[in-house]
Amino acid sequence: MFIRRLSFSGFRNLKEGDLSPGQGVNILYGDNAQGKTNLLEACWLFTGGKSFRGAKDRECVSLSADEATLSLQFEAQEREQEATLHFGMRKALTLNGVPQRAVSAITGRFCAVVFCPTHLQLISGAPDGRRRFMDAAYCQVRPGYAGVMRDYQRVLTQRNALLKMHRDDDLTKTQLDIWDARMAEAAAKVTLARLAYLKKLAPLATAFYDGLSGGREQLTLSLSTQVETAGVTLGELAAQYRALLQKSRAVDMAVGFSTVGAHREDLCLDINAVSAGKYASQGQQRSAVLALKLSEATLLKEISGEQPVALLDDVMSELDVARQDYILNHIGDWQVLITCCDPVAIERQTGGKVFHIQNGEITEK
Repeated sequence: MFIRRLSFSGFRNLKEGDLSPGQGVNILYGDNAQGKTNLLEACWLFTGGKSFRGAKDRECVSLSADEATLSLQFEAQEREQEATLHFGMRKALTLNGVPQRAVSAITGRFCAVVFCPTHLQLISGAPDGRRRFMDAAYCQVRPGYAGVMRDYQRVLTQRNALLKMHRDDDLTKTQLDIWDARMAEAAAKVTLARLAYLKKLAPLATAFYDGLSGGREQLTLSLSTQVETAGVTLGELAAQYRALLQKSRAVDMAVGFSTVGAHREDLCLDINAVSAGKYASQGQQRSAVLALKLSEATLLKEISGEQPVALLDDVMSELDVARQDYILNHIGDWQVLITCCDPVAIERQTGGKVFHIQNGEITEK
């Protein structure tokens, strides 16, 4: 899988134009705030996910424009494809000339992995960021999982709405019984999906981190849950969740939200059996995130048969030459877009295409 051409109009600070990257490593360099990260964000939006910067759709439109359009020509599944995203009153998608009912229709068609400095919060930040990482990664592998997540969120919202009513009458109890059963089954599906994904991701992440650290440290991944997951079926897991929901009902009604469920899970990362979030250095945290991202891409290729595009924003800063070389050696046969301020070191190692970005304008060198 690779991008043939990205066109843009009215998108953030980018001047109307296009980018035609090579199939190997592409270096996007320039000073800060010139538009480098905006280009990566434009590519990422075609995965069907939201902005990796947490931006709302309206924020993607230039301050001097009322609407924005992105077009992506890419090769996947051994054929050329084209997708267009339009940002106006609402976001709309056209795929291979056919308007789609939902932007999520692109999910699984164009695949990419992205690294940006804010992803260091995957290690030291709150659990919800790590849950989003697992869920977004698995959605690219199994697009149907997005529906599972939507179902769970809908049920969770309904149960929380009942809890906030603070009524202890028979009608509320009956309604909670119904939503507890639905939430238990939905939570079980989410937990089993995350476990299945981590079972494949964990050994890859361990191997990549071993390479990045020169074999001096070991990274391990695990899923922290409120239920017993070893060897359980979907029905058994749902039964555990239902029992926990009923047990926690008094507390949940007191606080006004659900204290039990898949939304309370966490991805635990340990380096040498010690919590990376609490004790890892900046270099160790950066290496752990890179190991996750490289593993995500590798697993996506193994499952889908398509090598995802790698979007690496300021990935090489604060890494020594050995770690930079390790990363580049493992993405040599991928299409990669790397942003940086100084291209000399990377260009020396890759010999790929080089683009200069200044004031939102792109020039190939």
